[in-house]
Amino acid sequence: MIEDDFFATIKFKSGEEIFCKVASCEEENKIVLLVSNPVVIAEIKSRTGIVGYKVEPWLKTTKDDMFLIDLNDVLTMSESTDLEMISMHKQYVNHNDINGDGSSKYKLNRKLGYLSTINDAKEILEKIYKSNPKS
Repeated sequence: MIEDDFFATIKFKSGEEIFCKVASCEEENKIVLLVSNPVVIAEIKSRTGIVGYKVEPWLKTTKDDMFLIDLNDVLTMSESTDLEMISMHKQYVNHNDINGDGSSKYKLNRKLGYLSTINDAKEILEKIYKSNPKS
């Protein structure tokens, strides 16, 4: 039986920390966690002191979004009601929503920003750099 899901931060015995939607369930007479879209969130500070967050998938070599975790591997778990963290997680999940064929639902287009090849971008950046005298 699967219990109601909730957002949580999970700290593993290995030291890893993830943020995800969690539901607990019983499988083969033991309790396991069913985690959905686990992400790693890192705080990033700019030179000017502005703080931001970087959200990355927990496992980078798979397109799966649900995982079973043995409760014995968990050091601690904390339910989250932090609206900022939940919002970042939801944005990440919505932005990286995968179609059934493994492709992202978002396609590159001019509305997302400038498109160019690496060589074109390099030429443009070199022209900008050379046209601005050093102070």
